[in-house]
Amino acid sequence: MPGKRGPQGAAPIAAEDAILLLQSQALAEEEAAKKKGKMLTRFLKDKLAKEEHSSTLNLHKLNTQWRAVLREAKAKELHQDIEILSQTFTRVMDCKDSVIESLAKDLEEAEEQHAHALRGHLHNIDCLLELQRCRLMCLEEGYNAQLEALKMEFEAERRTILEQHEQENCHLRDVALAVEQNHAENTHEDMLNFQSARDDIKNKSLQEKQYSRVQLGGRLEVLWEQFQKAMQSYAEATKHQKIAFEALKQKDEKNSREIEMQAKKLQKLQVAAGMVEGVERPLSRCSRFTCPQDLVTATKSRIVAHLRESEEQNRRMREEKERVLGQLQELRRELSQARAKAHGSLARLAVQSGAALKVLARVVRKAERILRLAEMCRRLETEEEKVLPFYSSSLAEGEQRDTRQILEETPAEPLAQAMRDYVGLERFWQRFNKVKLEEKALEREQVVLSQKNQHLRELLRQYLAGISASEEVLGEPNPFLTVEHKSCIPRDLPHPEGGCAQGHQGAAPPDSPSGGDPCWDPIHGSASTS
Repeated sequence: MPGKRGPQGAAPIAAEDAILLLQSQALAEEEAAKKKGKMLTRFLKDKLAKEEHSSTLNLHKLNTQWRAVLREAKAKELHQDIEILSQTFTRVMDCKDSVIESLAKDLEEAEEQHAHALRGHLHNIDCLLELQRCRLMCLEEGYNAQLEALKMEFEAERRTILEQHEQENCHLRDVALAVEQNHAENTHEDMLNFQSARDDIKNKSLQEKQYSRVQLGGRLEVLWEQFQKAMQSYAEATKHQKIAFEALKQKDEKNSREIEMQAKKLQKLQVAAGMVEGVERPLSRCSRFTCPQDLVTATKSRIVAHLRESEEQNRRMREEKERVLGQLQELRRELSQARAKAHGSLARLAVQSGAALKVLARVVRKAERILRLAEMCRRLETEEEKVLPFYSSSLAEGEQRDTRQILEETPAEPLAQAMRDYVGLERFWQRFNKVKLEEKALEREQVVLSQKNQHLRELLRQYLAGISASEEVLGEPNPFLTVEHKSCIPRDLPHPEGGCAQGHQGAAPPDSPSGGDPCWDPIHGSASTS
């Protein structure tokens, strides 16, 4: 139907074109507004950057001018402080010079006094040395005399001990020789007695053996004769019986042959009956010869009895021999024990004598050491200790009397009984306790003096630190250099262009402490408020 479109169809097309035109115009205006906004933003940014640059430059200029003003004010303040410090130092130096001059005068006087005291002390030392030499000579003479006396006494005692030792050795050698001789004699006698007893026993046993052999031989011959006679009488008595026995034996053999021949034909029962009959017949024949066998048995039993008796006698002889040998071994054992005991006693005596000599040598060395220590202690004694070596007791008379009564009583405890053996050392313990107490007092005094010395060193260190002007001293609180500082700088300085130069928007400068109010103290390193 497009061919039939008229004026009614052209109106909507024109409206659409108008709308499109309006839209394109709106878009162009919007783009122009955006470009204008961007240009305005870039212009504002450039203007802000310029403002920031100019504000930074102005702030830098303000800081520079503020620093210059502060330097001038601080220089004036420091010049005033230096003048005050120079005056104070000059005054202190004058005081110290006067003190040093007075101390130098005191030192000269002290040196003169020291020289005078030293001369007197050296004179006294020379006198004391002379006295000490004289005393040492006297003590050396006394010591030599006592040493000679001790040597003579020791030599005499040594000779006595050696003589006694030689006598005891001779006595022990004699005793050992006598014991060996007695042992040899007893051994020889025992050996002779043993040999004689052995020979006697051997001879006696041989004689008894010979006698028993002869006696048994005679009895054996008698018995043999009786046996021969009995055999002859038996043979004669049984001659006819023997002939009859031979005949019967032949007849029996013949019958036995016949029986054997017939036995083959008989039954088993007949064979058994024939065998029983054959056994009974030889037994009846052997019973006739029992009498000579009894005689031989009796003879053998008597021979066995004699042999038993001889064995019993030999056993008793062996037991006696073993007993004698046991007694001999016991005697030898006792002798060896006695010899070992004597040897042990002699060795023990030698060891004890050596130990006694060692103990005496230790005692001598200990005595020499005690004498040397006493001499050294004597050299260190004062004149008062030489005159009054023992101090008087601090107890009252009643307390001393009670103490003496307690000491005179017999103690019940073992320790107190042992202490009574050392009553003679009371004086020694008295002096020892005195020296120990003095040592403890000196130790305490040394501790007190060391504390005082430390305190004086600390005061001297503080004094030297107060008069010196080093960096460490200036960095610490110093009583001599404490000065009150008041700032001469006004709180708000006028700016050349007008206003107050307090920094940007009234802020404190970065290099000034606490907003410009406090003033920095170069001596104490702290800020003081005006």
